[in-house]
Amino acid sequence: MAGTSITQGQPQLQLWVGVTLFDGAHTHEEPMTLVVADGRIKLLVPGHQQPAEWENDWPVAGRGGVVTPGLIDCHTHLVFGGNRASEFEKRLEGVSYADIAAQGGGILSTVNATRAASEDELFASAKPRLEALMADGVTTVEIKSGYGLSLEHERKMLRVARRLGQALSVDVVTTFLGAHALPPEYKGRANDYITLVCDEMIPALAKENLIDAVDVFCENIAFTVEQCERVFQTAHNHDLPVKGHVEQLSNQHGSELCARYKALSVDHIEWLDDAGIQAIKQSGTVATLLPGAFYTLRDTQVPPIEKLRKAGIPMAVATDANPGSSPIFQLTLMLNMACTLFRLTPTEALQGVTKNAAQALGLSDSHGTLAEGRAATFCHWQIDHPAELAYSIQPNRLLQRVYNGEITS
Repeated sequence: MAGTSITQGQPQLQLWVGVTLFDGAHTHEEPMTLVVADGRIKLLVPGHQQPAEWENDWPVAGRGGVVTPGLIDCHTHLVFGGNRASEFEKRLEGVSYADIAAQGGGILSTVNATRAASEDELFASAKPRLEALMADGVTTVEIKSGYGLSLEHERKMLRVARRLGQALSVDVVTTFLGAHALPPEYKGRANDYITLVCDEMIPALAKENLIDAVDVFCENIAFTVEQCERVFQTAHNHDLPVKGHVEQLSNQHGSELCARYKALSVDHIEWLDDAGIQAIKQSGTVATLLPGAFYTLRDTQVPPIEKLRKAGIPMAVATDANPGSSPIFQLTLMLNMACTLFRLTPTEALQGVTKNAAQALGLSDSHGTLAEGRAATFCHWQIDHPAELAYSIQPNRLLQRVYNGEITS
């Protein structure tokens, strides 16, 4: 095997010995040795090829267990004001969602709370949510805006998201979701609001370098295909990739729109049809599955998993962490849900939070897989086989979280 020698004097070199390695695509059944230097993976060596003197010359940082790439949560709404626990209770007591919305609840209650919160307050409330994900092995997270619905408050949310990435040992990707819902001051004027999104919000936020991608909610309760296409056109004019909340509650053919614009991902997709599958297959778009929302909303329309599988479309898995439809901040729980609710295999589920999640964020060249020369960002788990991460719902299995070569937990 080429490159198995280590130059003497290599600074900060560490070994992980005898680990079962899931590299983002498949599991290496033979125990492996992982060599890290200067924050990068220097070598991945089958255990039987490891020279015995390595363990005498260099510190062993970990032994046994399972190593995976750092997990990637590629769809979250972590920054928001307030919570909707009282609405959760009301629904279980028999109050309809429509009645709750008429009383000022639903997404607009989160909008009101987010608008009322200061940047510091939003940071303080989002930080423990992100720390919970990090404790579960997440090293990269996408955070969407979409609860401000005005330039001032969308900017505030995105500034908080950027600040979280600066304050914590985690890569944060920001996505502008101005086309999430219609703010109350634009009631009955959806086209006017889309004009605001396109003519004012995207240009200003792009200029301030606050957004990495642009998202839309294309649905019968949100925005039409035509309105979403205006947003996509504006995003492309600013060299920003796009993605879409599509086919969650009905088939509006939003996935076909996303495919025309080479979207990074289409998310939810419970009602995705054959035409949509063919479109995203041709465009290279990732299908992002959100079992937490499916579970919380007690949905029954399962995404077309077998058709996606047969078409060879990469499937990502994410928490959709948000205050209304998926107040869940544990990505490994989504592995279990993806398997039990959607019938993914454990390997597919793990690919969904590593390699495929990286592709859904446009980060395939740098994230989601373990390979020589890549950043040493990975998780060391106290389990015997990677499938256990999906098999059981169990906290505290993470032995070490390594971020750019630094052991952070």
